[in-house]
Amino acid sequence: MSDRLAVVTGGAGFIGSHMVDLLLAEGYRVHVIDNLASGRRDNLAHHASHPRLRVEVKDLRDVSAEDALFRGAEHLFHFAGLGDIVPSINRPIDYLSTNVLGTIHALEAARLARVRKFVYAASSSCYGLATELPTTESAPISPQYPYALSKYVAEEAVLHWGRVYRLPAVSIRIFNAYGPRSRTTGAYGAVFGVFLKQKLAGKPFTVVGDGTQRRDFVYVTDVTRAFLLAAEAERSGAVYNLGGGNPQSVNRLVELLGGPVVFVPKRPGEPDCTWADITKIRRELGWSPRVSFEEGVAAMLQQIDYWRDAPLWDPASIEAATKDWFTTLAGANS
Repeated sequence: MSDRLAVVTGGAGFIGSHMVDLLLAEGYRVHVIDNLASGRRDNLAHHASHPRLRVEVKDLRDVSAEDALFRGAEHLFHFAGLGDIVPSINRPIDYLSTNVLGTIHALEAARLARVRKFVYAASSSCYGLATELPTTESAPISPQYPYALSKYVAEEAVLHWGRVYRLPAVSIRIFNAYGPRSRTTGAYGAVFGVFLKQKLAGKPFTVVGDGTQRRDFVYVTDVTRAFLLAAEAERSGAVYNLGGGNPQSVNRLVELLGGPVVFVPKRPGEPDCTWADITKIRRELGWSPRVSFEEGVAAMLQQIDYWRDAPLWDPASIEAATKDWFTTLAGANS
């Protein structure tokens, strides 16, 4: 059995479970911590009897920094947290507590375990309505809602632990990750989960605005490969953008999925385009995306049954779920 141990917080979630896949394939022993608030046991069901995997259903904030789960860990990949954007408007305390304090608990555990590298899943939402396109890591920070703020404050904690406690750490600002097992819950979840459920139900795709807005989609296996490269590289204290570097419109996504469309109002505080400048991560980690958008969408369609139990959204339920979003952010951005 391998003596290389990696800890994955949020390892039953979307990206976290794919991180587990990669680590096990690379011969690591893996300890997963997940409170299943948004993760699913089913995401790890294919590893149920794997001898190198241990799964603990716990909230990071309730785990001692000296817990044996972390002992001897070489790397800690931190994906745990609340990811839905819309409810962060109404639940800012939950988001700051989970995403910031949860990160600090993970940092302390990594520090006491003397891990070789702490890799944090940050968010490109910290850039807000980015005016620099493509967006570099030095672009202005302008969180537009509590979720974005919580992810950025947590990133600052990660870098702080690196400076003050000499904890080797890297923060990766993920743009628009997609792939199998992407989120299906929450108030108006990620676009793929929404659209694939609508396709299964024979309902029209609810396209926000006019569908010309572009997103820098990056396939999940490309994401996890970047995280492993960051963990195994010597560099620390760095921040990297992670995207496909080739933004795609929502209309292009609909074209690839195939089906009728209904339009819903554009939401305030959301950018017309997200576009990662990935020069730095290419140069310093040797990473580049391998999965094209067309290949990624086709792979998701092949596994469309995963979303059969997802919520089915329509214009009326979206309007109800985003009412406070419009009320709050319309004023904030006026």
